[in-house]
Amino acid sequence: MKKSRLGLFKSTSMLISVLGVIMIIATVAAVAYVGFSVVSSSLTGGISSGTQYDQLAELKSNYTALEVQFNDTGNKIYAMDNITLEREYVNAQVELVRAQNDLSDVESALSMGKPAPEVDKRLQQTRDDLKIAHEAYNSLSVK
Repeated sequence: MKKSRLGLFKSTSMLISVLGVIMIIATVAAVAYVGFSVVSSSLTGGISSGTQYDQLAELKSNYTALEVQFNDTGNKIYAMDNITLEREYVNAQVELVRAQNDLSDVESALSMGKPAPEVDKRLQQTRDDLKIAHEAYNSLSVK
């Protein structure tokens, strides 16, 4: 009887040891997977935001060029003392201000670390408003 208890104790302790090792390995694997996922998503987010910063820089450049054109044209229009042209110019300039606000909106989204889809949506809105401002500039009678 003593031998059977000793055998039962040996097999039980061996089973507990093997299960313990398996649980430790499973825990390490789960922690490694979660760590890899976190690192991978942060790297992917960094790459995406890098592209978004490039797009923002391009949009700022386009905005600056359009703003210079607006300023030059505005000086000409105000020198002509034509109220109708001045009103057209002010209406077109409102579109330029909208584009400027959109640029600020994109900058704040990037600095706050907003998700990539949200920043992409704001970038598209900026592109659209810059296009509208450019069309408004082109529709001015005097350039």
